[in-house]
Amino acid sequence: MGVPLFGVLKMKESPKHPASQILGIMKELFCVCTAVLFINSFVLASFEVPTRSMEDTVKAGDRLLVNRLIYGGTTPYTIPFTSVRIPHFRVPGFRNVERGDVIVFDWPGERDQVEKPKQMWFLKRCIALPGDTIRIDRRLVYINGRKADYPAHGKFLRAFSQPADDWNAQIFPRGAKFNEDNYGPIVVPKKGMTLRLEPENFDSWEVFIQREGHSTAMIGGRIFIDGAETNRYTVARDYLFAMGDNRDDSLDSRFWGFVPVEDVIGTPMVVFWSWNPKIPWYYLGAKIYSINPSRIGTLIR
Repeated sequence: MGVPLFGVLKMKESPKHPASQILGIMKELFCVCTAVLFINSFVLASFEVPTRSMEDTVKAGDRLLVNRLIYGGTTPYTIPFTSVRIPHFRVPGFRNVERGDVIVFDWPGERDQVEKPKQMWFLKRCIALPGDTIRIDRRLVYINGRKADYPAHGKFLRAFSQPADDWNAQIFPRGAKFNEDNYGPIVVPKKGMTLRLEPENFDSWEVFIQREGHSTAMIGGRIFIDGAETNRYTVARDYLFAMGDNRDDSLDSRFWGFVPVEDVIGTPMVVFWSWNPKIPWYYLGAKIYSINPSRIGTLIR
């Protein structure tokens, strides 16, 4: 065979400038971080259970996959990699929260705390929806006058309920003559609902109204909201009432109040890992030895 008249010229690639290589790596990292942020905000997130408040449905040390898509994912609550809170919005979900759902949510803070604390995810069971009336009578929960189903894996640690007249000063709302075993009746606030305000109940609703973004005061028995005298307040958001399945070892809505629906993160689906959360990482051998394989794959209901 003859030699081609025109040989094939192979172009030698010139080496990339270091600045171009760095820029390419940064672009790839940006794409990866954006994808992770999108998935974590709108599709799936992970959550480690730090306490025993939901035993035996979930256990301390369980790591859960949280379905954020079902109720509608949200943009980040804070500037990424910081604790600085920013406004967030929710995209439409497939359904609303229902009674009995196990939910992960952004904790609203202590009972008397107006400003939201640093973002902290809590895990509880939704007991009552906006507009529901909840009452607890000797540990039995009633919603709108009907006895609610008890969680399949719920439990009590104490043998007997507390007497109804043994009031707990730490209970919600402030000044209520309730305890954790005998509570209410109280109506879970619903958007558009009107609260009648009186000197006798102002202390109970003051922080709630302030959390919705208003200033409040009571002077000489007269109630003022944003400087205007009134005896009524119209609720601006929908709320839920949440409780732990481990009823005697759970700080929940009975103690710090209602959960805004807009602050629900999602619902847990399955345990993908489980070990003792109290063992520090520098005891790696003990940490690994504490892995509980029997929990892995457990579905959360």
